[in-house]
Amino acid sequence: MIPVCRTEDLPEGGAVRIEIDAATPAIAVFRSEGALYALDDRCSHQDASLSEGWVEGCQVECPLHAALFDLRTGMPSCLPARRPVRTHEVTEADGMIHVRPAAREPAAREDAYA
Repeated sequence: MIPVCRTEDLPEGGAVRIEIDAATPAIAVFRSEGALYALDDRCSHQDASLSEGWVEGCQVECPLHAALFDLRTGMPSCLPARRPVRTHEVTEADGMIHVRPAAREPAAREDAYA
């Protein structure tokens, strides 16, 4: 598990971006409706940071083209996004939030993000 931040540093409706290393995609950690969620911090439609999006309920809206993603599953619920984003395990213990990155999937074709 990788430490993200102190629990008190992630407010309700907030997000924090973590970068692990050059080989691992950045991860966005969200707090919404009292729960914690973690997704790859890259919209599957174009290269936009989901941690800079708007959180409402169990969804985050991409700040670039308004695609919506379910924080629980990573599934998009409207266009222009068609592909889900990867989810990660996130826990809270002893006043700290931690994330366990999911295994990487094979690289997608570039035209899959169109």
